[in-house]
Amino acid sequence: MPKEPVTRNDVAQYAGVSTAVVSYVVNGGPRKVAPETREKVLQAIRALGYRPNATARALRMGTTRTFGLITPDGGSPLFAELAKAIDREAAARGYVVLQTSADGDPETENAKIAELLHRQVSGLILVAPTDDPQLADVEVPVIAINRLLPKVSSVRPAYREGARLGVEHLIAHGHRRIGLVIGGAGHPEREHGWREALALAALPEGPIARVEFSREGGYRAGQTMLHDEPTAIFVSSDLQAIGVLRALHEAGVDVPGDIALVAFDGTPETEYTWPPLTVVRQPVEELAQEAVRRLIEGEDSVEALTLPTELIRRRSCGC
Repeated sequence: MPKEPVTRNDVAQYAGVSTAVVSYVVNGGPRKVAPETREKVLQAIRALGYRPNATARALRMGTTRTFGLITPDGGSPLFAELAKAIDREAAARGYVVLQTSADGDPETENAKIAELLHRQVSGLILVAPTDDPQLADVEVPVIAINRLLPKVSSVRPAYREGARLGVEHLIAHGHRRIGLVIGGAGHPEREHGWREALALAALPEGPIARVEFSREGGYRAGQTMLHDEPTAIFVSSDLQAIGVLRALHEAGVDVPGDIALVAFDGTPETEYTWPPLTVVRQPVEELAQEAVRRLIEGEDSVEALTLPTELIRRRSCGC
């Protein structure tokens, strides 16, 4: 027997609310719903697999109920995880996501923005966009994730505080010479957090390796760090940390016995490195939920929201 489709009544009964409240959550209005009630409805939608009739609603409301999502690198585990979280959250609200990548190139990014607008998306989500995307004539809502842009609402992790938390954890293990593997000059906050933690502990700054955010960049950085002899390294991304691990393993360096590591991002693959990486975890689910909520419900003013990170202790730091 074919399975009966899940209805709005089913969601309302599961969440313990009225069907009107379910409609307000799915449609982003017209009435406001308390955050706790909204979350109950969204949990019911996810649990039951409810899929609103997007075509009928689009005809009725005059919107495509489609979001455009541009990431800098579709192959990055972090951006792939974030894109999946955005897609899940959008689907729970009756929206479809069109995803594409810009490879960090401003010209490509602007071409992708123009193409998505041509397809009449209802809103744009720009993940780690370049410094100056062309948004002056964009008439749909725009949300930036992981970067601040002028006149654009944004959500981002607490980079500076998270980096400081990771370095402070290494200091608590007794390390006094802590190196930094970091990207280019356009990503200063993790470096500021590293410097702050060392300054608060009255420690000198360790060696710095500035490389691209990639496994290859991390591998080269790890080779460089071997000559500077830190006892611990804070690595500004998971991809770089995996490259650092390979360089240290090839050199016969024990992790964490000879050099301890803490990385920033916290993608699932860090659980399966050897040793498993201690990480400062980005709030991926919360970033996705807040970005989708803002696009659907709208904001009266441009706001930059910073969400806390979480330290996850594993073996690479000595825990």
